[in-house]
Amino acid sequence: MKSIYAPVQEEMAELEDRLRAVVNVDFPLLAEILAHVLKHRGKRIRPAITLLAGSLYPSDDHDLLVPMAAGVELLHTATLVHDDTIDNSSVRRGSATTNCLWNGSTAVLVGDYLFANAAELVSTTSNVDVMRLFAKALMVICRGELCQNSCSFDWLQTRESYYQRIGSKTAALFATAAESGGVLSKAPKDKVAALRDYGYNLGLAFQIIDDVLDFTGDEVELGKPIGSDLSQGTMTLPAILLVEKYPDGNPIKDALINRDAKALRKAIDTVRDSTAIRESCEIAESFCDRASADLQTLPNCPQRSSLRDLIDYVLERKK
Repeated sequence: MKSIYAPVQEEMAELEDRLRAVVNVDFPLLAEILAHVLKHRGKRIRPAITLLAGSLYPSDDHDLLVPMAAGVELLHTATLVHDDTIDNSSVRRGSATTNCLWNGSTAVLVGDYLFANAAELVSTTSNVDVMRLFAKALMVICRGELCQNSCSFDWLQTRESYYQRIGSKTAALFATAAESGGVLSKAPKDKVAALRDYGYNLGLAFQIIDDVLDFTGDEVELGKPIGSDLSQGTMTLPAILLVEKYPDGNPIKDALINRDAKALRKAIDTVRDSTAIRESCEIAESFCDRASADLQTLPNCPQRSSLRDLIDYVLERKK
């Protein structure tokens, strides 16, 4: 990732400073919880996309990219805090979740605080267009979460509904990350649209691979139990593809109806041994192909190469 982020190395360092500053509050309990939430940093893919997209074109507003990128990352972090609370998850990235260490109501309030902090950072750009993008992204993400909750433990879901759901929950923020960078750099409208499409397609592929890893990954590397999505009643692409092939007597139905450990284990093993994993990866690759095509009209420069390398990284995660 260090080589991928090389064109925006200085900005990434500034981003980390911005995120560390979030913990500097005069309320000890809040400071403690924020430090816990932010100590396990992810790959910073979303803010890196903002920085890379915003550096494709020279602009006098280049210094606005870091607060926008920090806002994108804090929005992502806030959604994780809320997701863990809604799902009653006890582990995230190998550590106890906020709702587990404190309680659900505290976690919700901390998530709200992070949302507000993210919005404040975005507002420092004084760019109404990116503020609107940020607000829309938050609404879409919440809608996606509501959609997921409403169809929990429903084994009769289509792949089309799945694409809509992950488009809201995951791809929308990837798209906002890329589009906001283009807007702040004053890129031509058609290039901003290309960046938005790139982010959206990359986000779809990212989530599909995540859902594959939920069946095939290593619990230590994932930082959560294998099959946690299915255990919480969430139908993901591998499970949906298996049900499409075997609509009668499939273990997915049994796992979601019976909700016991034995049925869940059988469902996980069946998915892992089926062609659904390979087919899901192929679908992810098709979205990556679309994302790659979206980049073709953008300036040929190190930043575009890094955005292209991020596509390869997303696909490499399945290994």
